[in-house]
Amino acid sequence: MLDFNWWWAFLALPLPLVVRFLFPKFPEAASAALRVPKLRPQQHSDEIIANKSKTALVAATIIWLALVTAAAQPQWLGEPVSIPNEGREMMLAVDLSGSMKIDDMQLNGRQVNRLTMTKSVVYDFIQRRVGDRLGLILFADTAYVQAPLTYDRETVSTLLSEAVIGLVGEQTAIGDAIGLAVKRFDARDESNNVLILLTDGQNTAGNITPEQAKELAISKNVKIYTIGVGADKMLIQSFFGSRQINPSQELDETMLSDIASSTGGQYFRARNAEELNAIYQQLDDLEPIQGETRKMRPLTALFYYPLAFALIGSMLWIVIVFISTTLKRMTNKSVESAHESSHMKRAGRRA
Repeated sequence: MLDFNWWWAFLALPLPLVVRFLFPKFPEAASAALRVPKLRPQQHSDEIIANKSKTALVAATIIWLALVTAAAQPQWLGEPVSIPNEGREMMLAVDLSGSMKIDDMQLNGRQVNRLTMTKSVVYDFIQRRVGDRLGLILFADTAYVQAPLTYDRETVSTLLSEAVIGLVGEQTAIGDAIGLAVKRFDARDESNNVLILLTDGQNTAGNITPEQAKELAISKNVKIYTIGVGADKMLIQSFFGSRQINPSQELDETMLSDIASSTGGQYFRARNAEELNAIYQQLDDLEPIQGETRKMRPLTALFYYPLAFALIGSMLWIVIVFISTTLKRMTNKSVESAHESSHMKRAGRRA
């Protein structure tokens, strides 16, 4: 079916006529100082000029019609095609609390903080989600949706890479993050409702407790996979020398494990980038679901046909006018040369 994306462009069709009537061309005779009556031998020449003017008007009209048609963006719509929609639907909840800035992670041989390592590994995980719908929740003192469920993986990756520690506070509202994810899933009956929650601490803020959030997730059939981030050992230097500490002592593994097992998910421990990457590889094996079938209509753009016609027609007309003008000048020069030669011969005879 032929369709025009910008059909209102055809309103510009009478524009040349409007310009002509608003700005009429003054007759050349009005500006002439001396009017010379046309001799009968010039009648044939006037007819030729009139015919050329009509030809130019017809050519300009056709070119203008082609340009306006191209501006209207003609396109051909094919018959609707059904596309099966099979994939996973996941919400990623990432902790941005102050403890995520602890430099206890190794990434490519250098020491980095937990959030930097998380971004690096999660980025690869997102890029592998071809055909899946992903959403992103960031939380600290509170939780908010940074990206709703979408197929646009690049946007989700960009929004995650732009996240900074302390953006929404320094504490950890795990219950709020789970509650917000459940709310986002509530409107999708056919979804497999998977939440991947990544944190390095315990619940210290928010309006919903982890227990309440767990019960809410169970009632809404939301499966939660929890990931505890942080190294078990870390050497710190002080005035009295180096000593070993556990930077993850505030990680509430009992609570995270209980939430995961109660909702049908699993708890993972990520002490380094390799372990976190292995966890995401396991999540790749989650069974996709069959979603609602999407329909699309193949679309073929046709605007370049009238546009090419207008451009080629304009170029041909310019070439024709150039050749015609050149030939006319050459003819006039020949006539002038003949007149001068005849005049010189007559002058010689008189002499």
